[in-house]
Amino acid sequence: MATNTKELSVEDKLRALYDLQLIDTRIDEIRNVRGELPLEVEDLEDEVAGLTTRTEKLKQDLETIEEQIKAKKNAIEDHQSAIKKYSKQQESVRNNREFNSLTKEVEFQELEIQLAEKQIKEMKASMEHKKEIISNSKEKLEAKMAHLKHKKSELSDIMAETEKEEAFLSEKSAEFEALIEERLLAAYKRIRSSVRNGLAVVSIERGASAGSFFTIPPQTQVEIAGRKKIITDEHSGRILVDTSLAEEEREKMQQLFSQF
Repeated sequence: MATNTKELSVEDKLRALYDLQLIDTRIDEIRNVRGELPLEVEDLEDEVAGLTTRTEKLKQDLETIEEQIKAKKNAIEDHQSAIKKYSKQQESVRNNREFNSLTKEVEFQELEIQLAEKQIKEMKASMEHKKEIISNSKEKLEAKMAHLKHKKSELSDIMAETEKEEAFLSEKSAEFEALIEERLLAAYKRIRSSVRNGLAVVSIERGASAGSFFTIPPQTQVEIAGRKKIITDEHSGRILVDTSLAEEEREKMQQLFSQF
């Protein structure tokens, strides 16, 4: 392949560069049709995953609270049993000291019951709050999932229409890249990445490079039309080709694109 690259004339290099530009521009157009849709789908998937995880966590919290309430109710029963036991013992005490001691135990158990009942009330309130959040999250999740399904379908339709063409053009882009020497290809890619519209190779239009308001001197235009050397626009850095060459290559590439 390196031998073939060296055999290319300057004109052939310019044609290969312009063909590569036309192919890459078409690929850009295909991807622009998709626009932000892939990112929208990805963001929606993240939101759905986040809401699902949050809902599952809240459900686990409810189960934990239910277990805690059950434990508190069991503790209350234990405290009530203790109160009955101490109250029964008070009936057979021999002095006031023992009676007072048992009274304190009863009071302590009653306080523990009050505390447990308060905690149960707080936990039940927490459960109701979490259930409300789960309900709201469920509604939001269902809406997001429906929206995600719609966006995925939309993206799938676009991909079905363009995937084959993009794959074909990507192969063609690689073929043309292989024809271009590394230095020129690196320059092409560098320019493409630095300009908003991705145009690294442009034709002369009305005495200026396409998309530019800066006139190209007549002598430079003659040199460009001569196709004897690679010439770049001094203002934008883009590689320049003459109008005739551009028209010929556009017509050739149009036949390639018309397959789809």
